[in-house]
Amino acid sequence: MSALGSSLRKSILRQNPDVAESDHLCLTCFEAARAASFAHQLKKNQRELSNLEREVLKKITDREIVAVDPTPPDSPLTTGQRVADRVAAFGGSWTFILTFLGILVVWITFNVVAATLRFDPYPFILLNLVLSCIAALQAPIIMMSQNRQEEKDRERARNDYMVNLKAELEVRALHDKIDHLLRSQMHTLMEFQEAQLEILQRLARQNGKP
Repeated sequence: MSALGSSLRKSILRQNPDVAESDHLCLTCFEAARAASFAHQLKKNQRELSNLEREVLKKITDREIVAVDPTPPDSPLTTGQRVADRVAAFGGSWTFILTFLGILVVWITFNVVAATLRFDPYPFILLNLVLSCIAALQAPIIMMSQNRQEEKDRERARNDYMVNLKAELEVRALHDKIDHLLRSQMHTLMEFQEAQLEILQRLARQNGKP
């Protein structure tokens, strides 16, 4: 107990009044007490802990790794997801833009120049119908791909928040531990200096005698 940081030691004594500072803690009790101390620090800034914060505290208590891979390799994509990704990738590329512009130019030019063979004269009603159908089909497919990407982004942001929260709590505990060690070292150094001064004063008195 005496080797713990001040905030952690106070948290343990607050929850267990019968514990003395000279007692020893097992590893499981230490992790549980540290998680309780972290929870107390978080509650200072807000009234209630969120589910993510409770999960982080549980992982700290169980000594589990917080960081997880948001895209595990054993989750194969469905056919619809693969098609949506390819359509979204192609629809957002310069290849699609240039190809589509080329088709529009050829379509309009052919129906303007070829007087006898044109199949969609001005005002290009068939072209408007084709463009409307393409837009009506392409938009929901791209949105499906974007929704799946948003789910990945939310999971990644959730994972980043948990990792950052755990790191912040661990750094706080480390700072508290270092401060406690520094205070202990300063106290030991002061006692050592006082002992040295007493020895020097004793030697000075002995040397000053006739």
